[in-house]
Amino acid sequence: MAEGKVKESMKALVCHGPKDYRLEDRKVPSPGPGEVLIKVAACGICAGDAKCFCGAPHFWGDETRKPYCQPPVIAGHEFVGHVVALGDGVTNLKIGDQVVSEQIVPCWKCRYCEKGNYWMCNPHDIYGFHQNCQGGMAEYMIFPSGAKNYVVPKSISPREAVFIEPLACGIHAVQRANIELGDVVVISGCGPLGLGMVCAARLKNPKILIAVDFFDWKLDIAKKCGADLVLNPSKVDVVAEVMKLTDGYGCDRYIECAGHPSSVTQGLLCIRKLGTFVEFSVFGHDTTVDWTIIGDQKELDIHGAHLSPHCYPIAIDMLDKKQVPVKDIITHYLPLDKWKEGFDRVISGKDSIKVVLLPSSDEVK
Repeated sequence: MAEGKVKESMKALVCHGPKDYRLEDRKVPSPGPGEVLIKVAACGICAGDAKCFCGAPHFWGDETRKPYCQPPVIAGHEFVGHVVALGDGVTNLKIGDQVVSEQIVPCWKCRYCEKGNYWMCNPHDIYGFHQNCQGGMAEYMIFPSGAKNYVVPKSISPREAVFIEPLACGIHAVQRANIELGDVVVISGCGPLGLGMVCAARLKNPKILIAVDFFDWKLDIAKKCGADLVLNPSKVDVVAEVMKLTDGYGCDRYIECAGHPSSVTQGLLCIRKLGTFVEFSVFGHDTTVDWTIIGDQKELDIHGAHLSPHCYPIAIDMLDKKQVPVKDIITHYLPLDKWKEGFDRVISGKDSIKVVLLPSSDEVK
């Protein structure tokens, strides 16, 4: 086993249940065959992390679903770090490499993996939720054997590279929308995912790219990401504005990433017949809509979007080319011991976009 300088113990944020997260002392793990030990430089707090903390049924189950989260587990799936130890058999990384790992670690054995659809892997081991994949809200973490790992060029700082995961998710959602030249595209929600989507959609060169959010200061950042027009639902009728812009037809593509029922309803009303609706959100509650709109009225294409298959290299390239105003999107960097402040900021959403925890004292300085 190749190894650099590693401590014996570490601080880690451990999920024990809804609203029961604890900063604990843990033994630094040792990499087994095919595994990689990482010293974590930064780890973002995803809206999914916040909803898991708050007890969303998607993570903790309900009358129709089994719990997804497997506590106790170290949280965090948006991370970047540096290789400090290599298990036997690892040849594609070296000590000191700046690296990220796709948020899902495929089993490579299930029906989905065998067909190449690894992001839908049936065991679905995602860092920070399953025991097999302890997360990045810790000073050190293991990349398991079978993980999809990428070297990040040093031209991208750790404080920027931590945005690779949410940006890659945004790219996948935009790919699912199949945007064409001349399209009118609406992206609802200007959180980290939504702003990443605006950046990616801009590269598709639609006729009009519209961003929607309730906070004007977030809409200002959406303009920096490439939005042609921004709309605040608390000030204007979004559906009416889209109809005016499209001679009453509606937008061609609508990407929902606000995670709120009103955003879904808004999209179904402002999208044209035969349009494409993409859903990429974790909801805290059930959403009810009139499905007649989807079928009998508009014959819509409804596309789900999940994770970020094949998109990490694209995200790395976009960041390296400075195509994303990441310094505007990441609004807060906090040491690991201030994790609760970070989660509260994400849950509120009023004064933050992307909140990042810095487990390493080197990055806090």
